[in-house]
Formats: sequence, structure tokens, C-alpha cells
Amino acid sequence: MMRIYTHPDCLLHEPGTGHPECPARLYSVIQALHSALPMLEWQHSPPAERYQLERAHGKDLIEKILDTDILESFSIDLDTVMSSGSRSAALHSAGAGIAAADAVMRGDIKKAFCAVRPPGHHATRNTAMGFCLFNNIAVCAQHLLTEYQLQRIAIVDFDVHHGNGTEDIFQNEHRVFYLSSHEAGIYPNTGLAEDNQTQHLSNALLMPGSGSEDFRNIWQQKFLPELVIYKPDIILVSAGFDAHRLDPLADLNLQADDYFWLSQELARIAKQFAEGRIISMLEGGYSLTALRECSVAHLRGLMA
Repeated sequence: MMRIYTHPDCLLHEPGTGHPECPARLYSVIQALHSALPMLEWQHSPPAERYQLERAHGKDLIEKILDTDILESFSIDLDTVMSSGSRSAALHSAGAGIAAADAVMRGDIKKAFCAVRPPGHHATRNTAMGFCLFNNIAVCAQHLLTEYQLQRIAIVDFDVHHGNGTEDIFQNEHRVFYLSSHEAGIYPNTGLAEDNQTQHLSNALLMPGSGSEDFRNIWQQKFLPELVIYKPDIILVSAGFDAHRLDPLADLNLQADDYFWLSQELARIAKQFAEGRIISMLEGGYSLTALRECSVAHLRGLMA
């Protein structure tokens, strides 16, 4: 059974006219999934509680996001802007991963996809950045560590941008293995291969212009074997679809079938070692056409 967690308030986050991280992104994903996969179970996500956020973030960041009075907009940096609806959107986005974790660990479902925004993987412990307010997948992972005492959590990140925030939060946490493929030379210019100095961190760069063959080779030859060796208790996925050839913010050339292939491989490993448990969370992706195609391909792969 695959369950989708989302909330209408995730559409209320308005970074401004012309901003690529717009409500239409999430609307496109939701409409595509309803149309292509009518068997999916849908559930509204609850808001995260402050104590749950504090497992991944410092109190100063949480207070900035939740306690700043916002009439129209509040700029955290040039790219990261809050509106009056952003607070609720951020809470329900982080809460989606927590609700999914509880349902998966109770055995109600095996797999979940959190169709939420704003995205999260650039938010560090103390800084909101890169369109991200709270690090949704880090909040989910910390919930699993604290409430269920899992010892081997794998976070798989195939967004075209490196998840510097996720790496920052878990850099000293041996119970979390972070794996990321991302394009070289673009925001946030982190995640170099030489940064892989611990056994629970694995980064690999894709050169601009890389396509399906390069992407699949990295995952087939490096990351998937590393996951098999790790034997995760659960797989969390930072599902960004901005490595697609249509995406305007990057320069890779993936197609929807690449996401289907990788998702199917992740589901196979989860079935082998993690009782089939996977929680995926929407990250980037700024072509509405690609978002529609890739989100459907991703879920089909996870359910295959």
C-alpha cells in the first residue's frame, strides 16, 4: 500500500511572482498522481510540533520561521522568501514525514510519498536557505531515531542540487547514511567527492550535460552496492526531479524513465533489508511538465 501525505496549506507558501518554487509545482504533482494512479490512498498531514523540529534545528531558526510577523513577505535571503502562509506550509511539510514515519513503523503501510512544499534538503541545522525553511527529511529521520530507535537509516538524495542541509544535520550521526548524486558547479557548490570522509556519507558529482547513462552508472556501480552493504532499516528519499532535461535551473538530461528505474531499484533493496519500508519526500523540480511525468514514474517504480 502506498499512501500520499499532503495538505492544502502547502499551497499557501508564496515566495513571490516569478519565483521558481511556486504553488503550481505541488498542484501539478497532486493532479498528475490523482489522474495516473487513482488507487493511491491520500491523507492530510498534521503540523509538526516545535519539539519535533528541535531535533533537527536550532531554536533561533525555528523562532525565525514560526514567530516572525509577516504581513506580505519576509526575505531570509535572495532566494528564500516567506509569505503569510509559509509558516503553516512549513509545519505541514515537516509534519508529513513524521506522520508517514509513524504509519510505516506501525505497519499500517509500507511506503509513503510526501507531496509537500516548501522543499527541505538545503535547510541546515541553523539556516533556512535554497528555497527551504525546515529540513523535512531530517525532521523525519530524527523522529525515527528518537521514537523508534532505528540504527540504520539511509537517506537517498537524487535532487540535482546537493542536500547540504541534510549533510550538515547528520554529519556526526553514525546511524544515518546520506547518499547524494548532484550536478557539479551549481548551487550550493557542496558535496564534493573528496568530502566523503566518513562511512555514513557518500557524494558523487555529475558533470553538466550528463544524461541517463552517467546517472545510472553512478547509482548502479556506487550507490546501490553501498546501500546493499549498509542493509538499511528504512530508506528515506529526497525526491527532487530537477535533473530532468526540461528543468530550467540545471543542466542534466534525465528522463522520467530514469526515476522509474532508480525507484524500482530502491524498492528492491528496501524489500530485501527494510521490510519494504520507504518514505519519499518531494524536493526540487521546476518544470511543471517534468514534475508531472517524474512524480508518476517515481511512484510507479516504488510500487513495482
